Amino acid sequence: MFEGFSQRQVLIRNVRINIRIGGDGPPLLLLHGYPQTHAAWHKIAPALAERFTVVCSDLRGYGGSDRPRSDPEHRSYSKRAMAEDQVAVMRSLGFMQFAVAGHDRGARVGHRMALDHADCVTRLAVLDVVPTLHAWEHMDRQVAMADFHWLFLAQPDDLPEMLIGSTPGKYLEWILSHWNATPGAIPQHLLSEYRRGFDAGMIHASCEDYRASATIDLKHDRADLERKLQCPVLALWSESGTGAMFDVLAAWRERATDVRGRALDCGHFLPEERPDEVILELRKFLSEG
Repeated sequence: MFEGFSQRQVLIRNVRINIRIGGDGPPLLLLHGYPQTHAAWHKIAPALAERFTVVCSDLRGYGGSDRPRSDPEHRSYSKRAMAEDQVAVMRSLGFMQFAVAGHDRGARVGHRMALDHADCVTRLAVLDVVPTLHAWEHMDRQVAMADFHWLFLAQPDDLPEMLIGSTPGKYLEWILSHWNATPGAIPQHLLSEYRRGFDAGMIHASCEDYRASATIDLKHDRADLERKLQCPVLALWSESGTGAMFDVLAAWRERATDVRGRALDCGHFLPEERPDEVILELRKFLSEG
């Protein structure tokens, strides 16, 4: 995977962030979701690298990046802290302005990044999410059943860690299987890559990520209710998943001034289930203007 890309470890404020970088052209940061790593972009990144300098990064706590110690308010795993990591990574590479595409948790980091670092983010693509505050405020029985992990992973330390840690491989395979609607989209070699990174440290860090989304992230989001993203936003989503529970475009238009997008006929893992469509949409979006 990632032929022609180089791998680096970038030290940012005592946190080492694992990245792959390749291609040539305007900079583009790709951020993965749960319970994955930057490998989620392996079908997307090489094609985009034909036109862009592509940086695929592991979020703090995930994959090859460090798992910093948390704190009672979960600030260490807030989307604000994660966004600061990624902005610092891009600046260390010489990129003061760049586009961002994020899937799942990565989209939430991208959203916070575009708010806190509006001078850096030129365009933002969000894959299969609605804004975090919107999701919590519209959580009915249907959403709670479909997104049960939001409530499970946010439980106090160390209940979810203990339960997941009893059979981590089976838990990971269940999630990747049940959220995926495209047979063969996540083959065995990729599953092995995800399993390799899904250690006790990542299990705890990812729980902290979700605890932050239920606490400190909501505080930050409520403080910014009067602010809208000024950069163009592309939203892509699963028609049978997120699209069945939310009006995705309406949700993002509450938070941004320029939003476009569409549903894809697949499960949650858009970059792996519908790579050709995602590549086409991203190329078109990133080449506008």
